[in-house]
Amino acid sequence: MHFIAISINHRTADVALREQVAFRDDAVRIAHEDLYETKSILENVILSTCNRTEVYAIVDQIHTGRYYIQRFLARSFGFEVDDIKAMSEVKVGDEAVNHLLRVTSGLDSIVLGETQILGQMRDAFFLAQETGTTGTIFNHLFKQAITFAKKAHNETDIADNAVSVSYAAVELAKKVFGKLKSKQAIIIGAGEMSELSLLNLLGSGISDITVVNRTVDNAKRLADKHQVKYDSLDALPSLLANADIVISSTSSNGYILTNSMVETIADTRKQDSLVLIDIAVPRDIEPDISAIPNVFNYDVDDLKGLVDANLRERQLAAATIADQIPHEIELHNDWVNMLGVVPVIRALREKAMNIQVETMESIDRKLPNLSERERKIISKHTKSIINQMLKDPIKQAKELSSDKKGNEKLELFQNIFDIEAEDPREQAMQQKESKVKEISARRIFSFE
Repeated sequence: MHFIAISINHRTADVALREQVAFRDDAVRIAHEDLYETKSILENVILSTCNRTEVYAIVDQIHTGRYYIQRFLARSFGFEVDDIKAMSEVKVGDEAVNHLLRVTSGLDSIVLGETQILGQMRDAFFLAQETGTTGTIFNHLFKQAITFAKKAHNETDIADNAVSVSYAAVELAKKVFGKLKSKQAIIIGAGEMSELSLLNLLGSGISDITVVNRTVDNAKRLADKHQVKYDSLDALPSLLANADIVISSTSSNGYILTNSMVETIADTRKQDSLVLIDIAVPRDIEPDISAIPNVFNYDVDDLKGLVDANLRERQLAAATIADQIPHEIELHNDWVNMLGVVPVIRALREKAMNIQVETMESIDRKLPNLSERERKIISKHTKSIINQMLKDPIKQAKELSSDKKGNEKLELFQNIFDIEAEDPREQAMQQKESKVKEISARRIFSFE
């Protein structure tokens, strides 16, 4: 059995292509089932976000497994297989495990260290598990990856420092006010950067937000989308009287917020601070405005300095996390290798315990007058003899899991003790056949 990860991401395809290969929310469950029913696929998890579409699969053969996954993606989105090959990267074995751990912990994201991907990966795994497309290996591996990512985020500062301009803007406001929940904010502009700033403000607990824009319809559209207020740009002077935070991002060639505009309302604000954050180029806010008492004015260069410093901090944290990944891969490999040993140990124990049962039955026939106490003592001691005899062979069998010739030696081990253990690959195939029948029955029932 082999682990394959096929990824279409921000490094392999531009946004126009990524948009064409993203599964809709209502299509992901069916996609899991369709792929699972494909030849060569033993387990699968599909991750589909705005920045990446990835297929993780346990396959019986690498070449056929890779082809069938690429064919599945091509058919799903109306591409040729060669197109999918050109826009994706393929990882196998340890490289695939490494990729999964990096993606889940945010090391492979456009924004280094972002935490949203952890929740997306967890949801993708839970959906696959619920659908029935995971088995022994993925149930263990994805839990390991999710646990590792959580630990990495908790033990490092990788997610604590803003590395996007819109997020850094909100972080600057926090430095002035501390908690933002009770503050009032104004967003000037209705474009992409304005929306990102709005989302970050909402994420910080602010609910009193007003979007203003020269084109009121655009302000209304953005405000309605996120259930906040809106107004025309002409209302800005009166709105400033009660505002605590203003974030501006327009394409205007002149200043939107001027020195005189703030001076007019300065006396009515008493000692309350006003944080102005200008993320527009050219600037929307008159630079000298920061000379007014209790007015803090930051432009994109101020934010860039913060972002660059924070990015360096995230890179240091990312390096720490990356250093821990080889150990996680080793732990996974040790666990996988034990999968072949466990059935052998189980078969050895079953044979030994059958011998003990047969021995007790023979004793019962030859010594029928034994009391219940005497019988329990004999049974206990015969089991003790078996456990002591099995101790060293079991230890040796476990050590074979890390031996380069472990499979050959394990086969010899079975021959010596005349035992036959179930092959994990056959077990996985039987498990798949059973689950495919369940999926088919579920679809028929749903259709009816």
